[in-house]
Amino acid sequence: MIGTWRISDYNAVLVAGYLVPAWVMSVLQIVESPIRGLYDRSNIAFGVFFSDEMQLAALGMARAAWGLAVVRLTVAAFVLVFLLQIASKRRRLAGAGDEPLAIALTLGGLFSFAGMMLAARAGEGAAMQLHATESLLLLGAAILVLAEPWMRPAPVRADAAQPAATAPADPVHA
Repeated sequence: MIGTWRISDYNAVLVAGYLVPAWVMSVLQIVESPIRGLYDRSNIAFGVFFSDEMQLAALGMARAAWGLAVVRLTVAAFVLVFLLQIASKRRRLAGAGDEPLAIALTLGGLFSFAGMMLAARAGEGAAMQLHATESLLLLGAAILVLAEPWMRPAPVRADAAQPAATAPADPVHA
């Protein structure tokens, strides 16, 4: 079983080990209290942007918080779908989990990058470090997924695999 796993699968499982619990906890804080959850460290950059730049009222802030929760939950769901699809050896070898992983890495990377930019604009250093770390984590996983197909050895043709000793002798030079 271990020999059938690609290095990008290992990496994606490790990324899922961080991403799913952290982002689901952030969603649960928003579900419990949308405004308070929006001003948690993982969401503060978006909260400051929505309140200061967009000047949203309480209802608008709650709706924005629910929008963030939906995005985070969507990314976590795609990561979980990826984990379910690579659980089977046959499906893993067929590359069944590649699409949900690509969607999760793309959405999560864009979301984390936007959070990093908004945190830098708001002057929130801790939030900027958190989003920068998540962005680099997701970018590294995406690069590994994209680069891995080119790192595989080329398949060897059957006629090229014959050793030279089995070739017929040249009658002219013998």
